[in-house]
Amino acid sequence: MSDLKIGDSVFIQSYKHNGSIHRTWSKALVIDVTDDFYAVVTDHSWVVESDNRRWLTKEPAICFYYKKKWFNIISMVRKAGIYYYCNIATPSIYDGEAIKNVDYDLDVKVFPDGNYIILDENEFEYHCQRMNYPDEIKQICINSKNELVEMVKQNEKPFNFSYINNYILKYFELIFDQKNTEKSL
Repeated sequence: MSDLKIGDSVFIQSYKHNGSIHRTWSKALVIDVTDDFYAVVTDHSWVVESDNRRWLTKEPAICFYYKKKWFNIISMVRKAGIYYYCNIATPSIYDGEAIKNVDYDLDVKVFPDGNYIILDENEFEYHCQRMNYPDEIKQICINSKNELVEMVKQNEKPFNFSYINNYILKYFELIFDQKNTEKSL
């Protein structure tokens, strides 16, 4: 199994603790691969929910799928600023088919002004009971949520404009280069 490289197109699949599919993204463009994360962009990508609802992403989103951390971060680039949607989830893996993780319900939404809210705490409690999350998993999820909140408060990467802006520029350069390569063929 080979690892991803910049310029690759990849699927993203998120599961639930019980193994059921939670959400999929039809395509993402790989813009960076480090020892710590895969950075991809979803832009006009089809998303399919577990109940088969489908929707198309409306704006570029710089997504960070961490290999060792229990969360992923989606940075949505909008006219009003950068909004972040952070999912508490297992570390992400690439298995040759897709970037995959298990979603654990808790989410942190961050607004362009740095304010944030915690989402889906009731869903987390419900699934803790229904899917019988082990105590160790519950604690990891809570600790990861707290780590995200501290990152937001400290304006750590990727929660700052210049960091995301660099990735936006990298994305546009990559798609520009790909289009020019296609024209020359």
